[in-house]
Amino acid sequence: MGSQARLVTTDKTMIYEGGCTCRAVRYRMSSKPLFVHCCHCRWCQRETGASFALNAMIEADRVILLKGEVEVINTPSNSGKGQKIVRCPNCRIALWSNYAGAGDAIRFVRVGTLDEPDRLPPDIHIFTSSKQPWVVLPAGTPAVPEYYDRNVYWPKESLERRAALLGSVPPRSP
Repeated sequence: MGSQARLVTTDKTMIYEGGCTCRAVRYRMSSKPLFVHCCHCRWCQRETGASFALNAMIEADRVILLKGEVEVINTPSNSGKGQKIVRCPNCRIALWSNYAGAGDAIRFVRVGTLDEPDRLPPDIHIFTSSKQPWVVLPAGTPAVPEYYDRNVYWPKESLERRAALLGSVPPRSP
């Protein structure tokens, strides 16, 4: 496989491919994500060794392992409920996480592991109260000091997908 992501557009599907640094693990996201977070919390800063984490939230069954095996590491989280970080067992690159809130149903794919990460800019910046002071947030992208109400920021289609996945009723529009 080449290093370029393959974009295949059908009626409802966009394909994103990615993998680890050593290329032992390859995966495909079979649709656009529900939402993309750029998280500036201190936990994400510590886990990534960077100023923020960029995660694409997507239904777990839409993340397809194409090549290799992955290793699941249970780690603490700010909520106290923990998270599962999925890594390549060879190069140890984090590919995605599952947080306790949605369990194994929703994956938080590390956008930087995509072949073309620039295709998924953040939909929102969260926990900006702890962002590094030299990080300048772009105008036009929502930014909140802590977490947010998904019913305010998520597109209707994403709310419906999440509700279908978790068996809940999406909120009504006012």
